[in-house]
Amino acid sequence: MKQLDRRTKAALDAVLEDACRDLPHGGDHLFRKAIAQKLIHSARKGNTTIEGLMIVARNAIRETTERKSA
Repeated sequence: MKQLDRRTKAALDAVLEDACRDLPHGGDHLFRKAIAQKLIHSARKGNTTIEGLMIVARNAIRETTERKSA
């Protein structure tokens, strides 16, 4: 499993905060955890740019929201 450097971890934090900003109360713990896990998985595969991670976060939010409402 690929280790994440400090810069990537900072990018992950920033993307998670930005992506969850418009959610009520910034999203609950389980919701944020699900998004974070997808972000980490993507980063470990080499996707470490803010832009790339933001796409992953938005898709994960959409998928998680759709599952909750189904």
